[in-house]
Amino acid sequence: MMQQQLQRNEQSLGDLFSELANETSTLVRQEITLAQTEMTQKAVKAGKDIGFLTAGGAVAYAALLAFMAGVIAILAYIMPVWLAAFIVAAIAGGVAYFMAMPALTELRKMDPAPRATVATLKEDARWLKKQVS
Repeated sequence: MMQQQLQRNEQSLGDLFSELANETSTLVRQEITLAQTEMTQKAVKAGKDIGFLTAGGAVAYAALLAFMAGVIAILAYIMPVWLAAFIVAAIAGGVAYFMAMPALTELRKMDPAPRATVATLKEDARWLKKQVS
């Protein structure tokens, strides 16, 4: 009876390698899923920042047109029209700059590489090395 139990508990080398291959396959699939999730999160963040950047640009363009239409008309009474247009354009450009810079700064800070996945892949490689040794 005890000998039968020992035989059931002992696995052949082939069974162990088969189990290792299955576990490694599962691990790789999980790592790919993790990488996809991480990249999706980063893409969503980048998309949001790009959306804000685009909206800021559109608002800046509208501001430029409004300033050029309104302020140029008012300033034309006290200065040449070309000078009034130049001043209004400079102001609109400044507004556009201050609206777009926060989004650009966030985009520059973002690291698109899946760092967490790379770290876990390294851990997995060390684990696999220990298992094979």
